[in-house]
Amino acid sequence: MYCVDEDKLKDECGVFGIYSNEGLDTAALTYYGLYALQHRGQESAGIAVSNGDQIQVYKDMGLVCDIFDEASLSKLKGKAAIGHVRYSTTGSSNPSNAQPLISQFKLGSLAIAHNGNLVNADVIRELLEDAGCIFHTSVDTEVVLNLIARGASKGIENAVFDAIQAIKGSFSIVMLVKDKLIGVRDPNGIRPLCIGKLSNSYILCSESCALDAIGADFVRDVNPGEIVIVDDNGIKSINPGERTKCATCAFEYIYFARPDSIIDGINVYEARFNAGKILYEECPVDADVVVGVPDSGMAAAAGYAEASGIPFDMGFVKNRYVGRSFIAPTQDLREKAVAIKLNPLKVNIQGKRVVLIDDSIIRGTTSRRLVDLLRKAGATEVHFRVSSPVVKYPCYFGIDMPYRKELIGANCTIEEIRQEIGADTLQYISIEGLLKSFQKHQKFCLGCFNGEYPISTPIETQKERLER
Repeated sequence: MYCVDEDKLKDECGVFGIYSNEGLDTAALTYYGLYALQHRGQESAGIAVSNGDQIQVYKDMGLVCDIFDEASLSKLKGKAAIGHVRYSTTGSSNPSNAQPLISQFKLGSLAIAHNGNLVNADVIRELLEDAGCIFHTSVDTEVVLNLIARGASKGIENAVFDAIQAIKGSFSIVMLVKDKLIGVRDPNGIRPLCIGKLSNSYILCSESCALDAIGADFVRDVNPGEIVIVDDNGIKSINPGERTKCATCAFEYIYFARPDSIIDGINVYEARFNAGKILYEECPVDADVVVGVPDSGMAAAAGYAEASGIPFDMGFVKNRYVGRSFIAPTQDLREKAVAIKLNPLKVNIQGKRVVLIDDSIIRGTTSRRLVDLLRKAGATEVHFRVSSPVVKYPCYFGIDMPYRKELIGANCTIEEIRQEIGADTLQYISIEGLLKSFQKHQKFCLGCFNGEYPISTPIETQKERLER
């Protein structure tokens, strides 16, 4: 089967949580928050609500708008809620793996929703199973759930703290017990998590765009390694003893996040626009029009056009009724799949030298088809420019990235990629140029570009385990 977005990295997940003492409809607000985060995962969604005594959860496969309606939301009543949208990076795509997960333990019920990937989940899972734990899903989120449950005798805050010290990898987690909302961000801040406020109610969510969707104010980002606890007394945080350093995933700014979000003080749209300007400085070309690949390539294309003085125009019309998971049903349609979702606007293309801007090239298949569509629309030249560096290495921290053998940038030179996709020229922004576009002097996870990860990868972890 062929998916029209097979040449794009798949989003990880999105989380949302709210705690209110003001009688707000927490389930409805969580619904709107998840709707704003739908781009982070389209396989399943769920909401868990606490009424101060019990936790109810409703979840299913599909999109937020298809799963929930007035009837289902009206049954979810409580002062606190958490929600999750999922794309599977670990665990198969099936209803049992949909989140939030909920479990009964010594202190009552615990619901949890997780964005990210644990690199030592298999090791901990094996140890927990040896100790008698029974797992009902194949997601690493359940590992965290069981770790917390085993430490419940110490109190929920201590149990969460101890569990977080044991796990390694990327994670933004929201948890719900009967009287508390808890949020946690990994010590490297690879996956985003922020705090918002609506009147006197607090919100934790993956991106600030979810705060805008419910009319909440952005307060701040959760610090790397920080544990945030919200209850009737307000909000407090526990900071880890060890030193932490922010290393936000660069692809959050390149592709994953919505352009109207702000993550760790960086405006996503401005970062993409700046990347386009820097891309022209590094990779100029003489052309008649600049077009972007909808949607994530548009801001960079606008930046490239401004820096170059070449007019920016719409090059493709996007069919909004074709979802990210659209599958071409027959062999004949597979080659036409991109045209079903993106169709060139011939009036802006015909007889012109075109600069085509995209955020990344993963396998090269979609890029080749886009170039072919432009040529069939009458483009005399197609100059491909990419607003991210060459993707050469897999991601182990919550992005569904192909094996290295499937990454065209890991196996071909830029000239070979150019020939493969059929462009007249092909150039990428440099790592230095990308970092400059962020306009922040902080660390970022650039592992998929240079192979240097902020923490040990699963392969290294398994090697160390075998050596011991």
